[in-house]
Amino acid sequence: MKKFSTRELVNLSLLIALNIVLTRVASIRINIGAVEGVRIGFGSFPIILAGLIFGPAGGGIVGAIGDIIGYYINPAGAYFPPLTLSAALTGVIPPLVLKMTKRPNWSLWELIVAIGIGQFITSILLTPYLLQLAFNIPFFATLPARIISQAINVPIYAVLAQRIKKKADIIFN
Repeated sequence: MKKFSTRELVNLSLLIALNIVLTRVASIRINIGAVEGVRIGFGSFPIILAGLIFGPAGGGIVGAIGDIIGYYINPAGAYFPPLTLSAALTGVIPPLVLKMTKRPNWSLWELIVAIGIGQFITSILLTPYLLQLAFNIPFFATLPARIISQAINVPIYAVLAQRIKKKADIIFN
């Protein structure tokens, strides 16, 4: 596993805090029964950004720790560990997809594809499936809202990530 410097750990900690605030406080929740079925917001962005700047390990750490701490600060239903895996994969998949380009600077379309693949796997397929397993929420009940929210979020995430990564490359290099 990659060893992170103190500076990188501080930045990862800030991204974890941002993830918790954006996910647990600054998002719209749609309940299905007694459990949160869909959450609309920008909580995934700090996880994806951590993966793009600090690699898949950084994205996975921010996703997993942010989900665990966020649950204990503001629980929404019973804790279900596989949902933490889904949060970690949100930060792991995009940088792995982008590693195939073998270039340090990615185009906007490459970012849209990489983030789109990650969000499709985690937010559109995996999370609804896990919610069905854990809380008996029908898979197709949450699908339309998830597809619409990701169709809006993915391009926004890509534009923000491209601009922030350019600034981060200047700061960290």
